[in-house]
Amino acid sequence: MDIKALISPKKNMKTCLTIVFASILSVLCAQTPFPDPGPVFDDTVLPRIDLFLSPDSLDALYKPGDEWKNHHYPATFIFDNGTIRDTLESVGFRFRGNTSRTAAKKSFKLSFNTYEPGRRFYGLEKMNLNGEHNDPSVARSKINWDLCRQIGIPASRANHVQLYINGEYWGLYVHVEHVDEVFVQSRFGNQDGNLYKCLYPADLVFKGTDPDLYKEVFWGRRAYDLRTNQALDDYSDLAHFIEVLNQTPLPQLPCELEAVFNVDTYLKAIALDVLTGNWDGPIYNKNNFYLYKNTATGQFEYIPYDLDNTLGIDWFGEDWANRDMYHWAHPNEARPLYSRILEVPEYRARYSYYMTQILQSVYHPGIWDAALDQLRDRLSDAAKDDPFRPLDYGFTYDDFLNAFDQPIPYNHVAESIRSFMDKRRNACLNQLMPENIAPIIGRPTHNYPNEAQDIKIRARVRDDIGVPAVEVCYSTPGQPLLCVPAFDDGLHDDDQAGDGIFGAILPALHQQTTLEYYIQATDADGKTARQPICQNLKIYLGPINPGIVINEVMPKNDQTIADPYGEFDDWIELYNPTNTPVFLGNYFLSDNPDKPDKWRLPETFLTPNAYLLVWADKDEAQGNTHANFKLSADGEFVGIFNAPESQFALIDGLDFGAVAPDQAIGRLPNGTGDFQFVFPTPGASNEPVATTETIDNQSVTPIIKPNPARNFVEIETRNAPRLDFRVWVKNAAGQVVFQTDELRPPTPLRIQTAGWPEGIYFVFFEWENGARGAQKLVIFR
Repeated sequence: MDIKALISPKKNMKTCLTIVFASILSVLCAQTPFPDPGPVFDDTVLPRIDLFLSPDSLDALYKPGDEWKNHHYPATFIFDNGTIRDTLESVGFRFRGNTSRTAAKKSFKLSFNTYEPGRRFYGLEKMNLNGEHNDPSVARSKINWDLCRQIGIPASRANHVQLYINGEYWGLYVHVEHVDEVFVQSRFGNQDGNLYKCLYPADLVFKGTDPDLYKEVFWGRRAYDLRTNQALDDYSDLAHFIEVLNQTPLPQLPCELEAVFNVDTYLKAIALDVLTGNWDGPIYNKNNFYLYKNTATGQFEYIPYDLDNTLGIDWFGEDWANRDMYHWAHPNEARPLYSRILEVPEYRARYSYYMTQILQSVYHPGIWDAALDQLRDRLSDAAKDDPFRPLDYGFTYDDFLNAFDQPIPYNHVAESIRSFMDKRRNACLNQLMPENIAPIIGRPTHNYPNEAQDIKIRARVRDDIGVPAVEVCYSTPGQPLLCVPAFDDGLHDDDQAGDGIFGAILPALHQQTTLEYYIQATDADGKTARQPICQNLKIYLGPINPGIVINEVMPKNDQTIADPYGEFDDWIELYNPTNTPVFLGNYFLSDNPDKPDKWRLPETFLTPNAYLLVWADKDEAQGNTHANFKLSADGEFVGIFNAPESQFALIDGLDFGAVAPDQAIGRLPNGTGDFQFVFPTPGASNEPVATTETIDNQSVTPIIKPNPARNFVEIETRNAPRLDFRVWVKNAAGQVVFQTDELRPPTPLRIQTAGWPEGIYFVFFEWENGARGAQKLVIFR
């Protein structure tokens, strides 16, 4: 490939770039989950956020000398994006950030769960509104967040908003997704690992093996600030990672480091930091990043943070646009996360490969020219009226417009966005030293079969010179290693043919055992790679179901059923479909298949055809049916696992995708069938989702009125055939509180409800030909 030829693309290259861009992004974004923007992060519009708080609270917030306080003042919050308009009372409101606290245009944090624990706004517990007072374009960080998403770095979502406080326009802000347990759950499928916020001087230099050495405090906070599992305050995982990074001899570094750190994703992050001139991150300024211990993989994940000092903003007098991409770190201080990784020849080659991919796709004038113009035009009216824009550096509206294309007379913004990107791209193209890489294998995934089920294994594999040959190599105790080919043909549990995901299906072994495996790939030049790079992955093949199943789950219980404490927590329904009691105390429930013993089930028997409701609320203090984890409405795994002596073999499990509030997923037929969306019936037999049935091509719509109701309800059908039907009603605990048979339409049924407790009820219908339906009924007092 002639890298230098990319410096001067031909005029007719735009169409070609679109094709190249799409294919390259399929490589860069592989295996990186990233939630959709949804209504809150939709950047095709410019939402308006209104905050109303008492004048006394606003005065107290802005009191000179109190800028560093983190007290939340209660405010009324209104969000309006032209399509949705939502209002929330008692939302916490305070300053956030570092240098912005002493700026005239400050940044703010909104907290939806400070005054109402557990409350979320479209899945968010917090909102970060950044004033971007250093940046006349108010756009640099947003551009960076978008680039992260496009190349597959697990980073925050972001969009611009207009902020009003007590009816007055406060200016144009960037709304940046808060990094917390909600964030890591949506990216990595778990939230029980340690999350560290790493700020200056977080250089990841080895201080010793004592974990407490990494709890040093600077300016009132820790450089490595633990944000989850704070009660334990256990830094041993971070200390071990830093020891491996710094102390492992170079020949052993890939083997040891990849066991504790996601190197592949961080290589993309290095490339993007170097391309955007992000000197305020870990590589140059030992600052602004998160590390999350992904409990599904055992690896730390790198998460970028605070990307405003980029794309030409400079406080050091450095020429970031031309700095050597292979010597980009601070010249006089250790930066092991950059230097040690790039000392490994295969990592340096892959870094060059990712740099090439980015330069050919998102970091190309054929892509960014139109995007920058559209962004500037979308923001221009809101930027023009921003009353706080000139207060820190005297930025004018012309400065906002010119910041995208022309130099402006401010020392720290010597380059426009476009001129910096042009210079930086050309410099990297000239500095780039591409090498043939070994195949890149994503982390393999597998199913969790019992002894009678086939074993399905797959992974994404990519290479710079063509589709490699891929094998799955496996063994069981006492047996020799076997290697079988994996395919990308759409026929081997590998998704679509030609999508870069290779799969293999191993026949059931019909024995309870442990299978170990790895995936190996070889390219056309004979370069070989394997994953995991040193260790093997394990699959425990357990017994055929011993008599307990996951029957129904509700990952986002907003109002369906409250637990005994009156809280609407997520729930998991277990069921015994056999004719013998099952002792639950030998089994475990977990949302992480790599941590199967996460929560032991209560020491009780589940009788035949009985149900147990487990509250996934991460609040074990509320009783032995309250698990130590929560479910994610964005989708995840939940499973029942066997005892330690059976290697925690999976008994029953469910991988579910994103669900709406109060949407249930359950087995149909009850206890035995496949999982599908069902009418919520906690503690009772599953019923299909149906509010309209068709019988003999006639629509049957059950009508319940009034609903909500107090003393009575009437139930009737519309345009129903003359078929008998029956009705029964269950409360939220699954108990039948009313039933009747042999009704014939259109005669209405009147049910007296005066003695029923307030709450949620479920009304079920069954016609004599087997058609069924259900609706929810609310009783209030």
